[in-house]
Amino acid sequence: MASDQNTINIIGRLTNDPELRTTQSGTQVSSFSIAVNKTWSQNGEKKEQVSFFNCTAWGKLGELIVQYCKKGQQLAITGALEQQSWEDKDGNKRSAVKIICSNVQFLGKAQGASDQPVNDDNIPF
Repeated sequence: MASDQNTINIIGRLTNDPELRTTQSGTQVSSFSIAVNKTWSQNGEKKEQVSFFNCTAWGKLGELIVQYCKKGQQLAITGALEQQSWEDKDGNKRSAVKIICSNVQFLGKAQGASDQPVNDDNIPF
């Protein structure tokens, strides 16, 4: 039987500064959202579509993202999709899909940032 695969590669820009929190067990986790723009021409007219994706990065990876990344910065993310389901306060079933990051590359500085490099070292993820 063939095994299933859940891998995503995506490039986008941070919509806000990433947030870091600590779980009750002491693990660091970063949450952030990225915007991915798609542009094309249709009948000579430029069209654009923006999609937003919520992301989570655990442990050292999450800490580094919060330390080095700011709103507007472009990131290349490799990870897996995870679906969460719950009932809201009115009893309606809700669900959301987010990206659980396994690797993140900093592609450039945040828009409007100074010319200083985001990171002088190559940080291994």
